[in-house]
Amino acid sequence: MSMSDQERLAAFERMLADVRANYAELNARMDKLRAEKKEKTATFRQYWSNKMTCQYMLSMYQQYGLIEASALENGGNNV
Repeated sequence: MSMSDQERLAAFERMLADVRANYAELNARMDKLRAEKKEKTATFRQYWSNKMTCQYMLSMYQQYGLIEASALENGGNNV
């Protein structure tokens, strides 16, 4: 089953929104762990790894002109 162009665009927009939300959530969780001096925990390191994955995905969106470069500086919240 093939998607229409509009359905495909909507799927990409949902994906971008999810990546942005995940990136922001991971930042918040990492900030909380930092405040608790838990930067060396396995949980913190897993969050860091997931954050880097989100950051890479946002940088790919930026590279292809789908979001502005400033979006990466603001946690991916600019389009």
